[in-house]
Amino acid sequence: MKHFLRMLIQVCLYFYCKFLWRCLKFVMRKLTGRCELQRICYNTKPGASRTMKIETSLRDSKSKLLQTSVSVHPDAIEKTIEDIMELKKINPDINPQLGISLQACLLQIVGYRNLIADVEKLRREPYDSDNPQHEEMLLKLWKFLKPNTPLESRISKQWCEIGFQGDDPKTDFRGMGLLGLYNLQYFAERDAAAAQQVLSDSLHPKCRDITKEEISKFSKAEWEKKRMDKAIAIVGINITDLAYNLLVSGALKTHFYNIAPEAPTLSHFQQTFCYLMHEFHKFWIEEDPMDIMEFNRVREKFRKRIIKQLQNPDMALCPHFAASEGLINI
Repeated sequence: MKHFLRMLIQVCLYFYCKFLWRCLKFVMRKLTGRCELQRICYNTKPGASRTMKIETSLRDSKSKLLQTSVSVHPDAIEKTIEDIMELKKINPDINPQLGISLQACLLQIVGYRNLIADVEKLRREPYDSDNPQHEEMLLKLWKFLKPNTPLESRISKQWCEIGFQGDDPKTDFRGMGLLGLYNLQYFAERDAAAAQQVLSDSLHPKCRDITKEEISKFSKAEWEKKRMDKAIAIVGINITDLAYNLLVSGALKTHFYNIAPEAPTLSHFQQTFCYLMHEFHKFWIEEDPMDIMEFNRVREKFRKRIIKQLQNPDMALCPHFAASEGLINI
């Protein structure tokens, strides 16, 4: 009975707040002579703050046109804005800034949804050892990470040297599919110095609190645990999973709406992955875990820190990749 009453109160509060909000919007329009979309565009700076408010306003509107505008095809955005202006009885000649601002916001909103679709497609595509393109990407990853060491054969224990768990890397891509390989290759190719540093640190850990006498007491198996398990590949797949979940949950909207002046792309996602690899590597060293068995604890702590940062509407995770200066102050 208590549960039923609680549910009833919550439903009543929801409808009350919704009714109250619509009344407030009506009053604000009468007082200012502007609709909610105009007030947001004119009073909020460009970037995540503006785009997220526009997205909420469109999604929560009682108008079907406004509700569906967040999922239109990119080529239909211009026509959609014209329809919105007509619906709201806004003269585009008198209010030219509104159309420009709405277009920038819708490009980001629609682009984010399309990015999720693109990333999901890669994640769902399994690694196929019979596919020449997949094999070429995998062999390139080895060359980027171990340029001075030839791979003796496609099936080889050498793969463990860059962090795969067995002699055939395809088994490690089951969870993230081709997305994991795409990200790893991008990191190894575009951020080679950082990738080499991560690989080097995983092979030669800095055990600051372990003396030479203590090291000599470890068995080979125990010392292997002290290492980061030659972890760049498997850590990269785990960080791919983190980036994917941040994207799908909407947590990365703050970041992408601040760095992408138009639609965020797969390149933006991969740059974000590189940033997360940088930061996780530093975070792992700062945490100084006893061994690789603490990986999940450290990863979860790192995830919470990133999510907290993304709650700031002005946040851009990787400003060195940012295009925020290109956002037109309109």
